[in-house]
Amino acid sequence: MQTSSIPGGAAVAAGNGLEAFVRELPKAELHLHIEGTLEPELMFRLAERNGVSLPHASVDALRAAYQFNDLQSFLDLYYAGTQVLRTEHDFHELARAYLRRARADGVVHAEIMFDPQAHTSRGVAMETVFAGLAGALRDARERHGLTSVLILSFLRHLPEADALATLEAALPLREQYGDLWIAVGLDSSEVGHPPGKFERLYERCRALGFRPVAHAGEEGPPSYVRDALDLLKAERIDHGVRSEEDPALMQRLIDEGIPLTVCPLSNLRLRVVDDLARHNAARLLRRGAVVTLNSDDPAYFGGYIADNYIQCAHKLGLARHELVTLARNSFKASFLPDEQKQAWLDRLESRYGQ
Repeated sequence: MQTSSIPGGAAVAAGNGLEAFVRELPKAELHLHIEGTLEPELMFRLAERNGVSLPHASVDALRAAYQFNDLQSFLDLYYAGTQVLRTEHDFHELARAYLRRARADGVVHAEIMFDPQAHTSRGVAMETVFAGLAGALRDARERHGLTSVLILSFLRHLPEADALATLEAALPLREQYGDLWIAVGLDSSEVGHPPGKFERLYERCRALGFRPVAHAGEEGPPSYVRDALDLLKAERIDHGVRSEEDPALMQRLIDEGIPLTVCPLSNLRLRVVDDLARHNAARLLRRGAVVTLNSDDPAYFGGYIADNYIQCAHKLGLARHELVTLARNSFKASFLPDEQKQAWLDRLESRYGQ
């Protein structure tokens, strides 16, 4: 990867002023589940408002439960938390809280995943989910210039037929929310649910003009990454950290410039890695992969996007010019229109150099 240092950039980024540097660095967040931003305080407030009983007695007790052994142990708690989301106002408040924190972290564009099946299965109307999220996203765009899009994500532990039905149920809303809903994704339990299970679904989504992304290579094997590319035609891979186990696949990702939306603190909390210092994000970046840093489900994993940048700078020895490269990659990998994408890249070059 060709990079040149910015003033002070040859030194490890973990020097003086790192936090301010990271928070002032314009960046896009591309791997963020809005349901995963549900902080315990908001969860308890919504539970009280909606008359929902929670399995934990207090905010502190709930936070103490955030000790995960793997992806499934997290998902069990994650889906339990979604039970408090009932009304348009709930979804609006959830998204507004995330966008406020994202702005403070230097996010100027966000591509936000949401799981309608987790809500419609509880009797929440699809329109309620869309309206609440869209209201907050449009408000942030109008008030603060923070642009965003929605990635409707399908739950891979459910049958493909369920996902196809969810897509058809959402399509009547496309005219009203088409300025935001431009992409589809695949998330939830990875192991045992290969991308090929959803080949027909993705063919339908691509025919409708949606941009395809997919989780692969987090806990699942490198073959899931290859299948996401070849069968689903995914434009970028969410996570993808296990791709490195297959040298040919890794070289393909580099040669074709396929972005990886990496979530280091998530990988640490879900035990994909046992020590952040051993994470391969920096190694992949230095090999030339289009790596981006993201927060995934920050309310559960102890860090929003700036925390991921800062802790990786400390633990992986990232120089400031490498942090700029990560920010640059986030715009290159985004679904922003080319003109807006180039404007942010030009701003980074003007301020920090190439």
